[in-house]
Amino acid sequence: MSTEPDLLSFETTQRIRDACLCLHAQRAARALARTFDEALRPLDLTNGQFSLLNALNRPSPAAMSPVASLLAMDRTTLTAALKPLERRGLVAIEKDPKDRRGKLLILTPEGRALLARAAPVWERVHAAIEGPLGARAADLRQALRDLA
Repeated sequence: MSTEPDLLSFETTQRIRDACLCLHAQRAARALARTFDEALRPLDLTNGQFSLLNALNRPSPAAMSPVASLLAMDRTTLTAALKPLERRGLVAIEKDPKDRRGKLLILTPEGRALLARAAPVWERVHAAIEGPLGARAADLRQALRDLA
């Protein structure tokens, strides 16, 4: 009896590589993140910060849980992501008057102004990325929502 573990064939490795939804989603996400990070760099924003500011752009302050859920983050990760934005005066975090244990996230006037400057950058880059996909873009967006 051999003590060598069974080895995975190279053909199986290639099949997994070619079929793996996780791998292809990660590669696409990284490419998209790099593209948006580069475009937003002149505004001193990352794509993640842009998404967070956008998530806070609402008529009334948001609680932590719905924002974390929207961005697919846990509360600890969201708290860490908020800190640099809070230091820059773009976001304020206040105690929830209805629940003293809760926190409300508020986009400051400075945050709203920066988001307004960043949105056209996002629009331009997004159109350039989505354009070549044509009608497939809507299907891709729906498939990604289904997976999330």
